[in-house]
Amino acid sequence: MTTVADKIIAREFVITSELTPPKGIDLSDLFAKARALKGYVDAFNLTESPRARMAIAPSAVARLLLERGIEPTVQITARDRNRIAIQADILGAAAMGVRNFVFMAGDPPQNGDHPEAKPVFDLNSNQMLSAGHQLAQGRDMSGNPLRGTPNLFLGATANPGATDLQAEAVNTRRKIDAGAQFLQTQAIYERATLERFLDAVKPDGVAILAGIIPLKSAKMASWLNANVPGIRVPDALLEEMHSVAGTDGEIAKGIDIAARTIRDIQKLCAGVHVMALGWEAHIPAILQASSLRD
Repeated sequence: MTTVADKIIAREFVITSELTPPKGIDLSDLFAKARALKGYVDAFNLTESPRARMAIAPSAVARLLLERGIEPTVQITARDRNRIAIQADILGAAAMGVRNFVFMAGDPPQNGDHPEAKPVFDLNSNQMLSAGHQLAQGRDMSGNPLRGTPNLFLGATANPGATDLQAEAVNTRRKIDAGAQFLQTQAIYERATLERFLDAVKPDGVAILAGIIPLKSAKMASWLNANVPGIRVPDALLEEMHSVAGTDGEIAKGIDIAARTIRDIQKLCAGVHVMALGWEAHIPAILQASSLRD
């Protein structure tokens, strides 16, 4: 399998997306989505109990995707495990063939479906990246040698639209210095947002995968502006969505805006990370309209 890492090294524009493993072991819907998008998406992030709602372990799902010829990226959060378990899980997934990892803090348990769960947060994202980097060098966090060294491609998240861009740039540089080889960003809706971020961070060859969240409706666009830190849907796009609000044209307009955004930022980044949020069936149309896929 030609991996995402291989494609980035070869300067091919990559497309990643994400799938949410279920609460249970029936993976038929997840497999169906992955199969339908296999020719369009290079790899799929597998989320880890998002919003602190318990779900099947992404590393197990990753192995099953690999058996189907589909490349996974396993998300690992600091919420549920200490440094011993984090390193053990990275090695376990790597032994099953997983190479790609994205590290993040994770949502607090009190906001999820097991509010009585005790949070861990032993390591932050930078420390998890450093742990992964050390494992890829053949040693654990304490400097002990490994018996067999994993081949890892390490990633993290970034927020180009953060209110305090300078603080976000400093934190992103820390992630790069800790070993991040790629960064998947929060959703971007205008080129200038990404340009300012890149100018502030100067990522030095680290692959930037710009986040794309298709706008399903005018209501969704307004909600993102009001509720998601770092996301700013420009007034012009809000007006476009409101002009077709309540009609079948909302879907077409959302696809068109996502495709235009991809075309506009394509030369600034190594790829895009499409977070469809239930719109997986529309990803082919978005990529076709953006001219990334036939």
